[in-house]
Amino acid sequence: MNRLFYAFLLLFALLGCHKESTPEEQKELRRQLEAEVPKDKVREFLTEYGKENPETEVLISTSLGKMKVKLYEDTPLHRANFIRLVKGGYYDNTVFYRILRGFMIQGGHGNELENTPDLYTVPVEIKRHHFHKKGALAMARYDDKVNPTKASSAHNFYLVQGTPVSIPELEDIAQEKGLTLTPEQRKLYPEIGGAPTLDEQYTVFGEITEGLPVLDKIANYPVNTEDRPLKPIYVTMKVLD
Repeated sequence: MNRLFYAFLLLFALLGCHKESTPEEQKELRRQLEAEVPKDKVREFLTEYGKENPETEVLISTSLGKMKVKLYEDTPLHRANFIRLVKGGYYDNTVFYRILRGFMIQGGHGNELENTPDLYTVPVEIKRHHFHKKGALAMARYDDKVNPTKASSAHNFYLVQGTPVSIPELEDIAQEKGLTLTPEQRKLYPEIGGAPTLDEQYTVFGEITEGLPVLDKIANYPVNTEDRPLKPIYVTMKVLD
């Protein structure tokens, strides 16, 4: 038999040996990925990882469509953390477990009822010029009472849908929150919408560059009284070259 036939037999054998990971195996994989990050040296660990893994684009595939996101280079710890989790398969077969129509969609857990504790947090990288316009990607966090530094969750992320905000409304929010509005905020919030009440409270580290209609489709999906989708919206992610 020729080499091509042997190669085919080998490929067939490998495919035959492949089996899907169980939910428990996937949960343990996620736990191990977080456990590998030293809690007392998160900044150093992610800085080094970021140097070796400079990618900035991720494809988020869901059961309702695909979205491409670009990660900002001036939020290097969050970029490195997200890239590491995506490469490690952390987000594969997770779900969008919280949907607030006209506000945001949140993901990072293996199922709707799971509340995976953070084994570390990512140091805050809030930048005024990265704000919660429609399509913004940010990390969730614990509230100020237990998290005065505004450090981010290791794995819980959200994507902003929001609604258009008029200039008078925007100025009222800015006055209430003590924000100084940038020209870009004044331009984009009325045009495409967003969630300005979250600005300078959470680290925004990327944005959707393709697939905004998918964001709307997910954000408008029917939910129960606890803001969970009536059917699971599954997620897988991969880093793009």
